[in-house]
Amino acid sequence: MSVVFKNVEISKNNFTILSDFNFQSENNENLVVLGESGSGKSTFLDAIAGSVFPSKGKIEKDKSKKIVSVNRDYSFHRLVGPVYQYYQQRFNSQDAELGPTVYEVLQNQVVPIGTINENSVETKLPLYSEDWLALIVQKLKLEHLLHQKLTSLSNGETRRTLIASALLKKPDILLLDNPFTGLDIKSRAELKLLLSDFTETQIILVANAHDIPEKFEKALFLEKGRVLFSGKLTDFVPKSSKSYSIDGEVLKKIESLSIRQFDSFETAIKINDGHVKYGSKLVLQDINWEVKNGEKWALMGSNGSGKSSLLSLITGDNPQCYQNQLFLFDKKRGSGESIWDLKKKMGFVSPELHLYFNKNCTVWKVVASGFFDSAGLFQKLTEQQMELTELYLRLVNLAEVKDRKLNQLSFGQQRLVFLARALVKNPALLILDEPCQGLDYNQMVFFRTVLNEIAVHQNKTLVFVTHYEDEIPACVNMRLDLFEGRELEPKRV
Repeated sequence: MSVVFKNVEISKNNFTILSDFNFQSENNENLVVLGESGSGKSTFLDAIAGSVFPSKGKIEKDKSKKIVSVNRDYSFHRLVGPVYQYYQQRFNSQDAELGPTVYEVLQNQVVPIGTINENSVETKLPLYSEDWLALIVQKLKLEHLLHQKLTSLSNGETRRTLIASALLKKPDILLLDNPFTGLDIKSRAELKLLLSDFTETQIILVANAHDIPEKFEKALFLEKGRVLFSGKLTDFVPKSSKSYSIDGEVLKKIESLSIRQFDSFETAIKINDGHVKYGSKLVLQDINWEVKNGEKWALMGSNGSGKSSLLSLITGDNPQCYQNQLFLFDKKRGSGESIWDLKKKMGFVSPELHLYFNKNCTVWKVVASGFFDSAGLFQKLTEQQMELTELYLRLVNLAEVKDRKLNQLSFGQQRLVFLARALVKNPALLILDEPCQGLDYNQMVFFRTVLNEIAVHQNKTLVFVTHYEDEIPACVNMRLDLFEGRELEPKRV
């Protein structure tokens, strides 16, 4: 047996996550862990990895087995380590040119930050033999990327590079927590195939039911921190999922209390010949796009197509916005308004905002920070703002956990908190960048319905970014597709 849980209970900050937990894993069998958001799947992986410990019961692991866990945010900076704040300046062309290559990262040969002359730094010996590196790189289909800058990788490529970094360590057990999150349809299919081909390493995988790779024969299904099923995947019969309903009275109260945006404008976004260039590489070019007041758009495209670069121009997070003919709320960007004046009119959700937000912040304070576009709550709320915060927490079914810290919630629950944060100030423009990442299917359907109701009744201008058509709210009737930094013909959904 590689891993055994005996009557295990695990708590975090006085909240019980796993209880009366019994499980036994056979050697070399791949296991998929299933369950709704908040059921304890990630905590189960953390316990195997040894990053959390039981308050009751016992966890037994074969000491001869090497366990490697890939961090669940699968983000760029996990590859670079403590110097990521320097190397992740993707909006600065010089830094993008100086950043490390995939090869340098995998072999731990990243040049220290601030190095002026690379020849003055003694190069570390490679961590791995070239033959072993070549084998793993071939398995993950990264051969053509080895000498590319890490900053140029798409989400799917970064994901595969992280998994390669883990496999190079020759783990006996590899822990993967929702590695398909944020991948486009093609990248998701490729990763499923790759995970099906591993034979030397036992994989314990947290995933949704539709993402289970072939050759994964065993399943563990969790519900509210307990084991509901453990056995052959073919014997598993899914139980009826939890359903969510919209509280109509809460919606009415929100509409009556919401602070109105009295600014009149005809065009929320207009960009002419939009472009973004890092060094000699054009990542966005010839973009001509106009979003009128009240329009609802889907922005789609594969990983690396330029969606994030386009959004960074609109939200002011990319200094190259001043090199573009960009108009926001009928005013040319750079004509005197501050970025904070613009952000007051926008509600925004992105994977990056979720990643870097202070996880020790209390849930209700995270939502309330949306009134001020701050990374925490530093101002006193009015009675109206406090009531709206409470109402939005009720709307997304999180009122019962409002006093918990953000890191005490599951990933899916955290994402719902940020969705409430984006909505709470009744913004004129909603920009939602892959807002359904981390939500289970029923949470996604629920959020899609809530967003549709709000967008329609409050006549929101909406830009909704996703890889998957079933996530798009019914109110969306316009669509812009990007491909390799260029726009395809805008069309109606």
